[in-house]
Amino acid sequence: MIGVDWGTTSFRAFRVGRDGDIRDRRAGPKGILNVPDGRFGDTLREEIGPWLAAGEDRVLLSGMIGSRQGWKEAPYLPCPAGPAELAGALVDIGFDWARVKIVPGLSGTDESGVAEVMRGEETQVLGVPPLLREGGIACLPGTHSKWVQVERGRITGFTTHMTGEAFGALRGYTILGRMMRDGPSGGAPFDAGVARSADPGGLLHHLFGVRAQALAGRLMESDAPAYLSGILIGHEVRAALAPAASAIVQVIGAPELTALYAKAITACGGYAERHDGEAAARGLALIAEHAQWN
Repeated sequence: MIGVDWGTTSFRAFRVGRDGDIRDRRAGPKGILNVPDGRFGDTLREEIGPWLAAGEDRVLLSGMIGSRQGWKEAPYLPCPAGPAELAGALVDIGFDWARVKIVPGLSGTDESGVAEVMRGEETQVLGVPPLLREGGIACLPGTHSKWVQVERGRITGFTTHMTGEAFGALRGYTILGRMMRDGPSGGAPFDAGVARSADPGGLLHHLFGVRAQALAGRLMESDAPAYLSGILIGHEVRAALAPAASAIVQVIGAPELTALYAKAITACGGYAERHDGEAAARGLALIAEHAQWN
């Protein structure tokens, strides 16, 4: 089968064998916002045409391709949900070269009853075997980081943190950015930011401290981005781990980002196990096994 993680800005496709191994992969900047005139079918054909010509005829899409801005909207499936429930809610797409279906994504509420939604992350969570076997907590860092709870092979709830987007906005469009120059993303400044997130005063106070520390000569401008990142990620991790401070967290995503989150989780009293973003391929293959393709 072919699994596609099709997001807002990026496109990743995996050719997965019957044994679950990834046989081939493709990736590029062809997210839904970069597809001209809604030509999703043409884009899919261009990207995976050779695999279809070789005999693959089952294609499963996940991510923002199933949003209102994507190829066809796939309504969110309420939690709790696992591979079988997601497979039962797949949305068919008319495509002349193969049988194509879209994974619906999930909806839920936080502990205060406020709505939560996600698209694409559910397939990555289901691609991590320890979570399916034993349950637990997953963290998917990014523009909108997700913290996901899994019980008995099903996703039971999740929360979203706009940490990555907040970092970009603060650095690019506020006074903090004027005190920053490019520098390493981790190291001692990042660790100091994570430690700062434990101090009294709250996030908004800690943010202004980035500027004040630089003005006072206590923070180099090239270290300021990492320090800001540490503050934001530290606050996220502390909030997410509050119900289970010593939990084991399965961190899924790009190596550079999961390394930073693993450091923050450890500093905040948790334990981190890292997984690469190809968990999405394994999750899609698992959902495909439960799907009706006739």
